[in-house]
Amino acid sequence: MIRRDALLLGLSAAFALSVPAWALDRALTPEEQQLITDIGAHNSAIRSMVGRFLQIDTNGGRTEGTFFLERPDKIAFRYAPPSREEIVSIGRGFYVLNRRDETYYAYPQDSIPLRQFLGDEVDLLNANVVEVTNSGGYMAITVIDETIAGTVQVSLIFDTDSKELAQWSLVEPSGAELTFSLYDVEKDVEIPRAFFSIPANYKPLEQ
Repeated sequence: MIRRDALLLGLSAAFALSVPAWALDRALTPEEQQLITDIGAHNSAIRSMVGRFLQIDTNGGRTEGTFFLERPDKIAFRYAPPSREEIVSIGRGFYVLNRRDETYYAYPQDSIPLRQFLGDEVDLLNANVVEVTNSGGYMAITVIDETIAGTVQVSLIFDTDSKELAQWSLVEPSGAELTFSLYDVEKDVEIPRAFFSIPANYKPLEQ
C-alpha cells in the first residue's frame, strides 16, 4: 500500500504557511543566505517540470512513479503499477485518486500544502527552518512543523550547482521515515491539463 498519508503529511509540513514555533540555533552565514536565495530564485523561474520519483520507506520498501509540476499551484504524483493511486493538487489542496476503483479522497485544503514551492516565488528563508547544512555539493534545509497528526520534520536537499530539488526526507510523528528522490527531470515542458484534474466519473470517498 502506498504511504500516501506520509507523503501528504510531509509536503504539508514542509511547505505550509504557518507561524514558526522553532528556529535555527545559529545565524545563517551570508553565503548560506545567498545560496538559499539563489535556490529560491532558480526554482521560481522553472514554470513546469516532469520526471520520475523513487519513494523509500522505513522498512526499505520501494515505490516508483512519475510526477508532473506546473507553477502556480499544480502537482501530480502518479504511482507505477501495481499501484493504481495518484495524488493530484489543483491549487487548493490534494486529492488521492484510485484509478482502479475510480474513486478519490479529498484532503482538507485549509493549509494549502506546497504553496511555498509551487507558487510564483519560492521563498525558503521564510519557511520554518531549524537546520541548514552544506556538504558534498548538496544543501539540506530542514523544517519542522506541527500538523494535525503531530510534529513532522522534513529535510529538503538541493544540488548546490544546479540549485534544484534532488530529494526530501521526512520523519513522521511516529518516528517512521520516508525518503523521496527525483530523477530524469525535464524542465519547462508542456503538460496536458487533464493531468491536473479529477475525472468526472470518479466518486468521492469519506475519510
